Amino acid sequence: MIIARQEDVTPAVLAVMQRTTDPRLREIMISLVTHLHGFVRDVRLTEEEFRTAAAILNEMGQLSNDTHNETVLMAGSLGVSPLVCLLNNGDGGNTETSQSLLGPFWRLNSPRVENGGSIVRSDTPGPALFVNARVIDRAGRPVVGAEVDVWHASPVGFYENQDPDQADMNLRGKFTTDSDGRFSFRSVMMVGYPIPTNGVVGRLLKAQDRHPYRPAHLHALIFKEGFKVLISQVYDPNDPHIEDDVQFGVTRALIGDFVRHTEPHPNAADVTAPWYSLDYVYVMEAGKAVLPRPPIK
Repeated sequence: MIIARQEDVTPAVLAVMQRTTDPRLREIMISLVTHLHGFVRDVRLTEEEFRTAAAILNEMGQLSNDTHNETVLMAGSLGVSPLVCLLNNGDGGNTETSQSLLGPFWRLNSPRVENGGSIVRSDTPGPALFVNARVIDRAGRPVVGAEVDVWHASPVGFYENQDPDQADMNLRGKFTTDSDGRFSFRSVMMVGYPIPTNGVVGRLLKAQDRHPYRPAHLHALIFKEGFKVLISQVYDPNDPHIEDDVQFGVTRALIGDFVRHTEPHPNAADVTAPWYSLDYVYVMEAGKAVLPRPPIK
């Protein structure tokens, strides 16, 4: 088709997209072109703005490496990640779900830890945290033998791969649920932290007068054949940014009860007050068990 005017561009592209053999890819590409061309017309995108946008996409790719994923940060900062999550879980977004964002810091092959063990592998000052959790299906039955990856930021707001002062795999561990679907471990109480702001996402937040903070949270990734892999984050409701997470990840179902204790711990003589405890129930949905692609190495 020879293009005579700007109105001809979209029909010409859509005609090509219609010839895509794969039906799902055809559906996605037709919708993408329709909305993308509509956006360009709606904001009357200038040539300079288009070139800037292309340069930004290139920069995001160049900024992503073994320890950082700028694209994942951007997807969360625009609310795309939480929207995709909620659309695909909890009965298509109609019910509460334990699913949440994977985030940019999950790593494969976390060290195995026995239930009740510690995931602290280097000197990590901060109040002790004792987690007791249970994994169940939607009918309330225990999910036995599930593999549970847990990880979280340190009390200074860094994951171990961001911080040379932390040992490799500090505050990470892999557990197996027992006959009642339970797992437990000891760690240190995490804090909220700013997402990396030395790239494209940081410039966007600054231009929008937005803060870069995520509320304190505990990550988990739970794998069991016969179930959809559960990716979850449990948030501390006392964090000052619980209502305005920069990544829009906080849902009602993901707010935990991090209890602050001022009395001595009954079973750990080395623990000084205050210390914290968290009891939480993760709910898995039936489905195909497929691990996500790690965002970092």
